[in-house]
Amino acid sequence: MPPVFAHGALRLYLLALLESGPKHGYELIKALSERFGGTYSPSAGTIYPRLGKLEEEGLVATHTEGRRTNYSITPAGLTELNSRRDELAGVENDISASVRRLADNLRQDIRVNMRGLRADLAATAEAARTSARAAGSAGAAGGQRYSVEGERRLKEAEMLVQAFRDDMRVELRRHAGSRPVTAVTLETVRTVLDQARISIRNSLER
Repeated sequence: MPPVFAHGALRLYLLALLESGPKHGYELIKALSERFGGTYSPSAGTIYPRLGKLEEEGLVATHTEGRRTNYSITPAGLTELNSRRDELAGVENDISASVRRLADNLRQDIRVNMRGLRADLAATAEAARTSARAAGSAGAAGGQRYSVEGERRLKEAEMLVQAFRDDMRVELRRHAGSRPVTAVTLETVRTVLDQARISIRNSLER
């Protein structure tokens, strides 16, 4: 995969993030992850060496609060940032392009996984139909038993759908309580549900 940031771009972007106020390392990592819509999250090994280099150059200052080290932009750092605003705009454009590329890769991975799931669902549905046909050939009494069994399966299927809906709503709301739902999560939910809907409808029509 092509690098997310061009050479020197992350260094400049860290200065831009610090322009709004001091931040500790985790806040910077979180801010970058949110800017990429959750498609990319830099590691501590990526962020801290660059912050250390910025501090050596006098562009960033540090101060400690408890167990955390906060980073803030210095007047020299602000001067450099102001002199490179045009370059920063290019970095923003590159980030937008990276988000689109990473999201496209994720969607492709989801499609591949969903093709495998559809095959599994089709095999399971075919086995269920074969079993139902065998039960239906037992005669009128067997047909009655099949009708009762069909009603039981309908209720079970409805309960499974309801349980899935309730579980996912709880998960989404719990996640949203600590950080926003990303565009990637939304795209994943939409893709998976669309594919599941198609697979279930196909199994009903056969």
